[in-house]
Amino acid sequence: MYKLINEVRQKNPLVLHYTNEVTINDCANITLAIGASPLMSYSYEEVEEIVQVASSVVINIGTMNSANLELFIKAGKACNKFNKPVILDPVGVFATKTRSDFTNRLLNEVKFDVVKGNAAEIKYIGGFNVNGKGVDSFDDEENLDEVIKAVAKKLECIVVATGKVDSITDGEKVCKIDNGTAKLKSITGTGCMSASLIGSFIGACEDKFKGATMGVLSMSLSGELANSENPSIGNFKVKLMDTVYSLNSDIYEKYAKVETI
Repeated sequence: MYKLINEVRQKNPLVLHYTNEVTINDCANITLAIGASPLMSYSYEEVEEIVQVASSVVINIGTMNSANLELFIKAGKACNKFNKPVILDPVGVFATKTRSDFTNRLLNEVKFDVVKGNAAEIKYIGGFNVNGKGVDSFDDEENLDEVIKAVAKKLECIVVATGKVDSITDGEKVCKIDNGTAKLKSITGTGCMSASLIGSFIGACEDKFKGATMGVLSMSLSGELANSENPSIGNFKVKLMDTVYSLNSDIYEKYAKVETI
């Protein structure tokens, strides 16, 4: 699996982003650092043309710009039409009814290959209680494996739930990643950048489960290694990008803490 990094750098997949305006520059740079090519667009006019040439597409609802919501729907449908892998990052889906309703619309109208969110976002999509919302309650101390497997089966896609331990599932097997650092929460955009990394791997390989796993692992492992000397937060962000750029199969083999169950 770790040799997939070589596939990314050899194939240089084109990752099309319809993404968070706050983090768009970081997403472009992390895509370049891993060895893929970023493309950002907010154009209605070029959707079908540009989706056709993309290797994968990331849709991130983060800033919820009203002018772009129909664009996200159109882009997702174009991905399905042209059989392009598409990733959804439902940022803050539980924060407002507007976000929740729009995410439900996306999930109803577009067939996603990967849905990536933090544990709370995935739990909410699955109908479990998050800060008093949802249709059921769920103990945060319990294992999330069965929850994310249920969501993956419901949506018929790969589901990624990031947290202290990152979990990736296809509805049957679960891959757990125990790399990372709390400092990743101290800079904006690491979740958005993780979606870009997933898009980079999925755009270069057929196995979406392995591609999603490698994308998440690349962020968590790079964060852990970048924080090895406890740099200041500004230096940590620079080191994070540098570490992603320097990743190779030997580094994954040596430091990755990955278990599939």
